[in-house]
Amino acid sequence: MLNQVIPDFELPSTSGKIFRLSEYIGKKLVIYFYPKDNTPGCTNQGKDLRDLYPALQTNNAEVVGISRDSLKSHENFKAKFTFPFELLADTEEKACTLFDVIKMKKMYGKEVRGIERSTFVINEKGVLVHEWRKVKVDGHAQEVLEFIQSI
Repeated sequence: MLNQVIPDFELPSTSGKIFRLSEYIGKKLVIYFYPKDNTPGCTNQGKDLRDLYPALQTNNAEVVGISRDSLKSHENFKAKFTFPFELLADTEEKACTLFDVIKMKKMYGKEVRGIERSTFVINEKGVLVHEWRKVKVDGHAQEVLEFIQSI
């Protein structure tokens, strides 16, 4: 998928919106997939992106977060941590499948199927220009900002 146009998709979004990828042509788009609302790593990741959001916007970039949680869960998570960007509910795993982020992971010694923390940058023409997989939260948002500034 790298260096290819990403097919259009739509998902329910916080703030009563429907997210459509095609509506972001002309902007850089940071899409980050995370396992679960209100968990420590996912909370820190969201807060780091929130804190760098003004700098991302200055560079013509928008951010959306995606997990399999419900819209209601997303609304609560977004409000609790004042995220300025939308969270998308991928309960049917449409985007998760498109970006191939569903993996078997070990949790408490058991194999579970879940989202592998991943971030993708799509350029103004809708082309996937960078991806990070198996993301470690610490320092990642800054790395994303530096990449956005470089393109």
